[in-house]
Amino acid sequence: MAVSKKSAENISKVLSEALPYIQKFSGKTIVIKYGGSAMSNTYLRKSFARDIVLMKTVGINPIIVHGGGPQIQKELDKKNIKSDFLNGVRITSPEIIHSVQKVLDSQVNKEIVNLITSWGGKAQALAGKRINFIKAKKISNKRLGEVGEIVNIQKKIIFNASRNKIPVISPIGWDKKLKPLNINGDNVACFIASALKAEKIILMTDVSGIKGKTGKKISEMNVKEAKKILKDKSSIKGGMLPKLSSIINCLDKGVSNAHVVDGRVPHAVLLEILTTKGVGTLISN
Repeated sequence: MAVSKKSAENISKVLSEALPYIQKFSGKTIVIKYGGSAMSNTYLRKSFARDIVLMKTVGINPIIVHGGGPQIQKELDKKNIKSDFLNGVRITSPEIIHSVQKVLDSQVNKEIVNLITSWGGKAQALAGKRINFIKAKKISNKRLGEVGEIVNIQKKIIFNASRNKIPVISPIGWDKKLKPLNINGDNVACFIASALKAEKIILMTDVSGIKGKTGKKISEMNVKEAKKILKDKSSIKGGMLPKLSSIINCLDKGVSNAHVVDGRVPHAVLLEILTTKGVGTLISN
């Protein structure tokens, strides 16, 4: 099929703009928290998987940490189990943690691995009790129930997986008795990015980015400004609170840049890292 002159010019412009970024990030590790609408929409799921395979093909090392909120909620609704949130974190009873672990490890993780494989990529599932490379303990707030915080991770497992494959990580932690704990996926992504000294972390969400008091998206800020916004709390709420808190934590621990991108935009991850303007909020160190 013939390509029009205008289309050819647009394609060449995009490819030319991407080249210096491909060169810059070749060999670098980028941690991506995958969730929201990007996981729920069939077209967005396929385009995300294809983009991740492209990143790996040009020499970038993507590591995926996935969520699964909509899928978990669907499972809970099917079982008529009520679920509430506290500051953006799901209150997790012993009954709920069983469903959470089942959906994330056995359903969502496998679907992502299969999608990557369908585009010719090689992925490795890092999920389930057998691997349990995320060591965790219950958080101090007992109101949240079976919610955990990370004690440590086995970095060697991720390093080995990322040599030739794309690691796909489920955000379930395991305590000393090998009981599952629900951990916020953003926290898992940021902990891994810090531990691996990743070049950057990208958090996908269902909004255009972090917004200021006027409601307008902030395209770029530094970590000092991010801390001010988090402390003020007047312009952010719900799931963005733990997201921004996680970002600040991993930037303080040496990650160079963090991005909050709109997962509803096709190819959002590629647009954010391989173009000048990007599509979300960049928080730099």
